[in-house]
Amino acid sequence: NSIFGFIITWVLTRYQFWGREFLDAAVDLPFALPTSVAGLTLATVYGDQGWIGSLFNLFGFQIVFTKIGVLLAMIFVSFPFVIRTLQPVLQEMEKSLEEAAWSLGASSWETFRKVILPTLWPALFTGFTLSFSRALGEFGSIVMISSNLPFKDLVASVLIYQSLEQYDYLGASVIGAVVLLIALFTL
Repeated sequence: NSIFGFIITWVLTRYQFWGREFLDAAVDLPFALPTSVAGLTLATVYGDQGWIGSLFNLFGFQIVFTKIGVLLAMIFVSFPFVIRTLQPVLQEMEKSLEEAAWSLGASSWETFRKVILPTLWPALFTGFTLSFSRALGEFGSIVMISSNLPFKDLVASVLIYQSLEQYDYLGASVIGAVVLLIALFTL
């Protein structure tokens, strides 16, 4: 999400093209959709009978009810966080700083690395953190697109919910605490 979110943000803020407003609005789609609807949509599109899933199925590659489907759902629901965090910073960035670097003989890569990227690091890190947190806590779309089988594609949020359904409050608390520690350690 951080890499592709940065690329999409760069394109949205630096270039004018037909359909730019549509792409900019489409970025907010995961914010507007309930996550269970997003999961159902992804399962329909990437399922064996879906228009993308049927193409992959020809090559014996299944997306829905696998770890790839879970990853796809997590990416879908969390990518707007990176874009919406970076976009205002890129829009407000002084173009004169880049022009000054170019006038002093810096290449495009040097300008990016020494002028643009240091300004964007805090926003990029914030977007990554928000995206990671959102993906870590995702529930609605995961329930729809994964098979929810232990050691196959069961994620922690669904396991916590299953534990609570079985009145295993201690087990759900332990799993939640482990996920919290992993998230804190990772961040």
